[in-house]
Amino acid sequence: MKRVGVIGGGQLAWMMGGAAKTLGIELVVQTPSLTDPAVRVAASTVLGAIADATATATLAQQCDVITFENEFVDLEALAKLADQGVQFYPRLEAIVLILDKFHQRSFYQRIGVPTPNFLAWEAGTPNPFGFPVVLKARRHGYDGYGTFICQNAAELEAASQNSEQRWLLEQFVPFERELAVIAARSPAGEMVIYPVVESIQGEGQVCRQVYLTGEFDGEVSQQVEAIARNLLTALDYVGVLGIELFLTPTGQVLVNEIAPRTHNTGHYTLDACVTSQFEQQLRAVCGMPLGSPALTCAGAVMVNLLGFESSESDYAEKRQQLATLPNAHVYWYGKTQTRPGRKVGHVTVTLQPGANRTTAEQFAQWIESIWYPS
Repeated sequence: MKRVGVIGGGQLAWMMGGAAKTLGIELVVQTPSLTDPAVRVAASTVLGAIADATATATLAQQCDVITFENEFVDLEALAKLADQGVQFYPRLEAIVLILDKFHQRSFYQRIGVPTPNFLAWEAGTPNPFGFPVVLKARRHGYDGYGTFICQNAAELEAASQNSEQRWLLEQFVPFERELAVIAARSPAGEMVIYPVVESIQGEGQVCRQVYLTGEFDGEVSQQVEAIARNLLTALDYVGVLGIELFLTPTGQVLVNEIAPRTHNTGHYTLDACVTSQFEQQLRAVCGMPLGSPALTCAGAVMVNLLGFESSESDYAEKRQQLATLPNAHVYWYGKTQTRPGRKVGHVTVTLQPGANRTTAEQFAQWIESIWYPS
């Protein structure tokens, strides 16, 4: 039996639990608290902060390979463990290129992956892109945190007040849709690309809904697949890669950001695909043959359950109502506290033949009418 170490004990690691059991794999998680979601499915737990390399050294003694649920690690310290023979998948060299958004964008340029115009920027220096413009923290930004769409110079100045932060300035893209795709690669170079989905962002640029309705089959899907294969190959990547993209009004696809792990936009795979992104991650890092990404239904809509108040409620009544919806699959992460904008669960509805985008949107509205206060 393989033992896989996971740095991070949140919902992404928790959702690996079912696949681990199916594949005969034990999970060992490194996480700061025994109340974190993945502790419930782990064979054992190493208590420690995500960036605590000493805890990771302990983790390495208990498992065969280490992967990531959270990439905000101490790469320099982990490199010393890799030099001692600890196997990390994805490789640390790939994560180095991703963690800093300026380095990430520069990497895209080098390998010919289309991305918006950008530059490393310091507060008070000229903005060559005009307005609106996008300001992003180069490190530790996710789920919209550290990202600011500035409409004028005053907003740009206000957003950049954190003098300790290093910034990326990016030309605003008047995109038509925000797309996403999950891709995976094995140590032997086998690749799997999942269907292209649309991601709808809510307040604070946090993903609110994901639609898989076959709208992007054809030219758009071909562009996305070519980009995904280029990224996986150039990074010598092993594991699941989440890729977020812009679709412009002219039909061009641009890469926005990538994440070296399973991704929120791939949660639908748990219920709508032969192989979920979580099983795929374990297959890849364990050197198993990759599974099929084929759909088992006509499509799907995934709705994040975001906190709308500060509370310690488990919202049992709302979850029971959600579970009665046709073809609904409710996932509750078991977090002990909710706060506005925090991801506390999600619901996926699998679509039947004949369903279309309108049907999917009706389900999304139905879910949100139950979850959010009127």
